[in-house]
Amino acid sequence: MRYDAQQILNGVFLGSIYALFAVGYTLVFGVLDVLNLAHSAVFMLGAVLAYSLVALHGTPFWIAAPIAIVGGGVMGVVIEFVCLRPLRRRDAPPITALISTIGLALVLVALVEQGRPGRFISWLWRDGANSVSLPKGTVPDRAFHLAGLIVPETKVAILVLSLILMVVLGAVIGRTNAGRAMRAVAENPTAARILGINVDRVILTTLIASSALAALSGVLYGVAISDISPYIGRDQVELRGLAVIVLGGMGSVTGSIVGGYLLALIEVITLLTLGTNVRAAIAFAALFVMLVIRPRGLFGTTARERV
Repeated sequence: MRYDAQQILNGVFLGSIYALFAVGYTLVFGVLDVLNLAHSAVFMLGAVLAYSLVALHGTPFWIAAPIAIVGGGVMGVVIEFVCLRPLRRRDAPPITALISTIGLALVLVALVEQGRPGRFISWLWRDGANSVSLPKGTVPDRAFHLAGLIVPETKVAILVLSLILMVVLGAVIGRTNAGRAMRAVAENPTAARILGINVDRVILTTLIASSALAALSGVLYGVAISDISPYIGRDQVELRGLAVIVLGGMGSVTGSIVGGYLLALIEVITLLTLGTNVRAAIAFAALFVMLVIRPRGLFGTTARERV
């Protein structure tokens, strides 16, 4: 029973990372009606950049992590100006934006994968396709005991940080001029432009915030799970992120937060009852069941009532 409680506690910690990752997905979808499938590659880059600065260049983690987050924000600029804005200018159908972000994700994964010694990107990554972890002692790994449970300090910090960020993000969206502009663009971009809102600036800001969240969740994943490779975005969180926003409701920030914790707990319960072999299929199963039972998700709204 105690082992079960420990696993559920671990699921809560993991759910914080899922929720942060999915909130970034949701921000872009809520404003653009586009799934940014480069989001998982930015998640990977955040983890890789933090690892590389710490392990390869001796940078303290508390400096490397903010640099990785800023790097994620820069990738948001790249996504906007390379993948999305040129297509919007040409009134391209939404599927083209989806394909262009998939293409960027594949390019980023391939670049990191080829980062072996002697290649131009080896400054960033020298491990090819290998999985690595942050050096021991990079962050404090102390733990304390509570009611018979082992509670690592780093995971508590991740949980608290994630909750604070999600509360702040909700306040920004709901109570600030920037949030109101974002909601206006999500509701009707043409009307927002007529009212004097700089739609392109709102979209760019949204992508920067979304990508910074992806990079942060990648850094936290690297700390919590100690599994960093060019494929962690694709293999570990991409499908789970999609499942989370479907569970919670497409375009709902609150739904993404609830969905992240819900999916992590479902995975843990499955692990305890059925073993590890079926855990990988749970995200897809949850996505499928929710689409059948309630296509709009737990907190789903109508097509234009987003963010």
